[in-house]
Amino acid sequence: MARLDGRPEIFHSIQGEGKSIGVPSVFVRTSLCNLHCIWCDTDYTWNWVGTRFPHVHDALPGYRKFQKKEWIAECDIETIAEEVAGFPCKNVILTGGEPMLQQSALLRLMELLRSKSTDYRFEIETNGTLVPSVDFDASIDQYNVSPKLENSNNPRKLREKPAAYRFFSQSPKANFKFVLAAENDLREVLQLLDTYHIPADKIWLMPEATQRETLQEKRQWLVEICKKYGFRYSDRLHVQIWGSKKGV
Repeated sequence: MARLDGRPEIFHSIQGEGKSIGVPSVFVRTSLCNLHCIWCDTDYTWNWVGTRFPHVHDALPGYRKFQKKEWIAECDIETIAEEVAGFPCKNVILTGGEPMLQQSALLRLMELLRSKSTDYRFEIETNGTLVPSVDFDASIDQYNVSPKLENSNNPRKLREKPAAYRFFSQSPKANFKFVLAAENDLREVLQLLDTYHIPADKIWLMPEATQRETLQEKRQWLVEICKKYGFRYSDRLHVQIWGSKKGV
């Protein structure tokens, strides 16, 4: 688990982006990731002291990479389930980091929560590089797939896994959210949609921004792109409400 304010990061909020925007949800944030996005807003899940990965915050005064032992909380599944069950909400979002690195543990969590109530519904936020197991896939209700583009600063061989793209493009549970930093990122998105035969109605485009002012600037041209190509637009509602804040 990711650790925030000295405890496992589990919180009740609303989904701020993508297909389920505005839906009250319980978030369970795992630690660790197999990608290292230069603009990641949860870099405390992977940007450890001693690693070589660059980040846009490197230029900020006082910014330091994170001490791994201070930002990871080891928890048993029963404890996590008990905390999740304490919230008056049955929509659970498994996020990260990259939560699909921990499929077996999350599968046990979903099974335990469903033993408490069959009303639980599970979404998972993933970078779309890992193929789920058969049992894991059967337990997930919705995949929020956010494939990374060149603007993430990840090499193509790491960020684009054809087998995973094919799985999610064919899954009725999957939707795709692409993060655009600039208008010319669209060319890469269109190439991916053509290569993996992803229909426009499964696509959400979201501006890369952690500040309200930047979000406002980028949404002006991104909305026009969505109108032209028939894509959905995703805002970042949590940034609008709380700004650049963790655990919300």
